[in-house]
Amino acid sequence: MEVVQIVGIGLVATILIVLLRQSNRSDFALLVSVVTGLIIFAMVIDKVKYIVDTLSNLSRNANIEFTYFTTILKIIGIAYIVEFGAQISRDAGEEAIASKIELGGKVLIMVLAMPILLALMDLIIKILP
Repeated sequence: MEVVQIVGIGLVATILIVLLRQSNRSDFALLVSVVTGLIIFAMVIDKVKYIVDTLSNLSRNANIEFTYFTTILKIIGIAYIVEFGAQISRDAGEEAIASKIELGGKVLIMVLAMPILLALMDLIIKILP
């Protein structure tokens, strides 16, 4: 089971990071954290591709406009990337930078979501008398 491998890698990395921080090697601890995140991401990238393909097929079958679908996928991607970056900053002890990364991600998500929100507002206005 892949979940056991992912959790195992995460636990081994966590123990290694704790040991590195206790020996005042926090620079290596951060490196282990980043590499662990990349390894786990590489392990699940095939699953992400499967999800995107399945959602793409569903959107085609439901006759959902493709631009809306791609926008939603971009928003989901931004959310995951921002979370990953913010967690790395937190691991490095930089809470302020992590907050700025999250703020930037939220603004970008709102910018991408604006066309969908405008289309929704147009639909609501058309429905109401």
